Amino acid sequence: QVQLVESGGGLVQAGGSLRLSCAASGRTFSSYAVGWFRQAPGKEREFVAAISSSGGTTAYADSVKGRFTTSRDNAKNTMYLQMNSLKPEDTAVYYCAARLGPTIVRGAGNYGYWGQGTQVTVSS
Repeated sequence: QVQLVESGGGLVQAGGSLRLSCAASGRTFSSYAVGWFRQAPGKEREFVAAISSSGGTTAYADSVKGRFTTSRDNAKNTMYLQMNSLKPEDTAVYYCAARLGPTIVRGAGNYGYWGQGTQVTVSS
C-alpha cells in the first residue's frame, strides 16, 4: 500500500511559481513511477507530468513543457512538481498518483494510488 499527500498549492499571480510536493508512505516507494494530474472545474482530469521510479526519465504534457519540472527524492519518499511561468489556465486541483513499476505512463487509469489533491489558483 502507498499513501500520498500533496502540499504546496495556493494562490499566485500569473507569471509566478509554485512547488508542489507529494509525500509517500511505504517501504518500496522507489519501485513506483509517479504521475501528476490536474482537474479544472467542469473539465476532465488531465495528465501533467510523470517520472520513472528511478527518476531518470520524465515526461510532460505539451501545455506545461518548458515551464514545469518534476523530480523525486527516493530517500525522502517525496516527489516534486516545480511550476514556473504560471498561467491562469493552469488553475486546477493537482493530484499526484503512483503505480507499481519503473516506467512512465500517461493514462490516469494506470495509476492505483492517488493523493487527495491540492488547489492551485493563478490570477491574471
